Amino acid sequence: MQKKITIAIDGYSSTGKSTIAKQLAKKLGYIYVDTGAMYRAVTLFAMQNGFIDSEKTNASALVKLLPKIDLKFVYNKDLGFAEMFLNNENVEKEIRSLDVSKNVSQIATIAEVRYKLVEMQKKMGIEKGIVMDGRDIGTVVFPDAELKLFMTASAEKRATRRYKELLDKGDKVTFDDVLKNVQQRDYIDSNREFSPLRQAADAIEFDNSDMGLEEQFERIYNYAIRVIEKQ
Repeated sequence: MQKKITIAIDGYSSTGKSTIAKQLAKKLGYIYVDTGAMYRAVTLFAMQNGFIDSEKTNASALVKLLPKIDLKFVYNKDLGFAEMFLNNENVEKEIRSLDVSKNVSQIATIAEVRYKLVEMQKKMGIEKGIVMDGRDIGTVVFPDAELKLFMTASAEKRATRRYKELLDKGDKVTFDDVLKNVQQRDYIDSNREFSPLRQAADAIEFDNSDMGLEEQFERIYNYAIRVIEKQ
């Protein structure tokens, strides 16, 4: 029987981390965890309670209520992946909005939020056989992961993908707003004090600017198989 490994996928926003991670987990029979959904759910909670807007963030008020935030992934058999539930409510659609995207990097800079979610994420990976994607998985959550990937692409390519996604969902957005959001998130994610976005020294850099989904998946799946066979 093959030993199971931990696969950590980090990288910039809108590089397709979640899409690839879902496919990889399904193919390998592993558990998939979208840590971005966890930060987005906390962001939605902050927005619902008036703790964040375009002007300011009331971090202390949010931190006080962190014990009241219950996050869980519930597998949807029809969709083939788990959806995010915030305090027993399915918020999968709400957390993918541009409004949440505009605020999530700011919420992710709050140390107490990161401590809470990182602790949850570490517990999820104790048994291995997991594919987790985010910003600090290979550097903070699973520094000993057997396979680490760092996904990147040009800001314009990423904004184009995100723009099409949002339009397909019926959101009324402009390309310029989406590009600006991508660039802002890059800056905040890379410059925050706690767990900034960094490529782990032993991570494989994967630039998918000019790559289709099928080619990406085949390459990454082959990386995983080579690592698994060495165990």
